Amino acid sequence: MNMDMFEEQEEQQQKQAEEEQRQQAPLATRMRPKDLNGFVGQEHILGKGRVLRRAIESDRIPSLIFWGPPGCGKTTLANIIANSTGAYFAPISATSAAVGDLRKIVAQAQERRKGQRQRTILFIDEIHRFNKNQQDAVLPFVEDGTVTLIGATTENPSFEVTSPLLSRARVLPMKPLTPDEIKVLIFRSTTDKLLGIGNLNVEITQEALNHLISMSNSDARVALNTLETAALSTPLDETNRRMITLETIEDAFQKRAVLYDKAGEQHYDMISALHKSMRDSDPDASLYWLAMMLEGGEDPLYIARRMIRFASEDVGMADPQALVIAMAAQQAVHFIGMPEGNLALAEAAVYLATAPKSNSLYAAYQKIQEDIKKGASESVPMHLRNPVTPMMKDMGYGKDYKYAHDYPDNVVDQEHLPESSKGRRYYNPSTLGYEKQVLERLKDWLSKKINPEKKEGEGS
Repeated sequence: MNMDMFEEQEEQQQKQAEEEQRQQAPLATRMRPKDLNGFVGQEHILGKGRVLRRAIESDRIPSLIFWGPPGCGKTTLANIIANSTGAYFAPISATSAAVGDLRKIVAQAQERRKGQRQRTILFIDEIHRFNKNQQDAVLPFVEDGTVTLIGATTENPSFEVTSPLLSRARVLPMKPLTPDEIKVLIFRSTTDKLLGIGNLNVEITQEALNHLISMSNSDARVALNTLETAALSTPLDETNRRMITLETIEDAFQKRAVLYDKAGEQHYDMISALHKSMRDSDPDASLYWLAMMLEGGEDPLYIARRMIRFASEDVGMADPQALVIAMAAQQAVHFIGMPEGNLALAEAAVYLATAPKSNSLYAAYQKIQEDIKKGASESVPMHLRNPVTPMMKDMGYGKDYKYAHDYPDNVVDQEHLPESSKGRRYYNPSTLGYEKQVLERLKDWLSKKINPEKKEGEGS
């Protein structure tokens, strides 16, 4: 028996051991599909004709980095790629692997490539945790094709992965699983009697299912492993079924469910309550309704969008910083996700609630909308048009335009609205917050527009 046969036998034993380990693994691990037909989600890269599916089907897999939230299928997809392409799958975790582990995998990959003509997929979970030396150690072997790298990360690769390694791998963003996709995975698990919990005769109420999906936060691993915990802790009833109720799921999560319907009346009632609490300058109620929505599973970016609108509509120019704070909260949620992003939204809610309020911008825009609907859509006055060609100048474009910087305090008296709207006042600042300064400034400018004097020695 030569060394190749020994190695082949060793690999067969390893696969058998892995299969036995899988049988005893948590539900989420057991239910991992082995081919693309069983994979759920990521249609933007795996749908028919999409880039990754084409690469898998043509057996031309480049080095890849999967960037996405926990439980969206990064590890599962890496396994599927190895199974579909006949490559050897060598997984390591960046939290525990050392350079020596990498060198051992590379040496085995070189022998496998030479003796069996089999490629090796080096899968590095949490690749963002590899330091520069570890990333540099694997770089030459990615470059010469000894291994095909598939990295998985929840962090932005452009911040955490070195430029040389990034340039040799294709970054594929992965999306959080949708509630419907989580539901598909739950259904499979409850009906699969070989690897799932189908032999436990599980039945789950609609309330429990909704809460399980909501609390999983788009993480399939959390959803399935919590489901298994709930199923194993539920005794058989008189009908020989294990009925999983809302209370069972609450107990499995160790967190009480918030009665909240994201798609129903409560969704609209609570966002209305949040909006009105902020408008009425009540930070306590604002925090309460915000928390009710977040803990009930509302999309945090939906709340952020409503806060951004509120910053312009209800705070407006009374505190222009409100829009900056609301946008910062949206960016924070997008960048760090949930639940960490909840405090960014809470900070924004309190800021908006305690900011001075003015709807002057909103009222001004509404007036303009009404005028436009009535037909006030005239051409731009000639003196405001830019004479970009000699012909346009001859036609009067820009004629008699007064350049503000040529006048004291940069204030000039000239009409900027079309003829039908001449003299109309749309924006009327309030006397609150920063807008009081705006009001005083506009009054001062108005007084200076009477007989403005031109600066000496300046052209038009």
